[in-house]
Amino acid sequence: MSVDDGQLDRAFAALGDPVRRAMIARLSRGPATVNELAEPFPITTQAVSRHIQVLEAAGLITRTRDGQRRPCHLVPATLEALTSWIDEYRLETERRFRRMDAVLNAMKEQEQ
Repeated sequence: MSVDDGQLDRAFAALGDPVRRAMIARLSRGPATVNELAEPFPITTQAVSRHIQVLEAAGLITRTRDGQRRPCHLVPATLEALTSWIDEYRLETERRFRRMDAVLNAMKEQEQ
């Protein structure tokens, strides 16, 4: 799954909030309802619902219906796409540092 700029913007904006990051961390252990996600926070269920809507809009979570329950679930493919996007830049930066190290080592050897 590749991510476009708009999805990247929404995902990173969603993950910029500590409550939403904590919700993602909780959902990494398995599905949870709004009330279960709200438990650790001193905020209203309505505020938790707004956070969930942001995470849904970013494609990071989905909700399903299980009778009366509407559990939230992580979307692993979106997290994987974000990780891949970050890794591209991390790997390129590491390659540049290795090339710079090689040049510096060669210069050092020439001095000796």
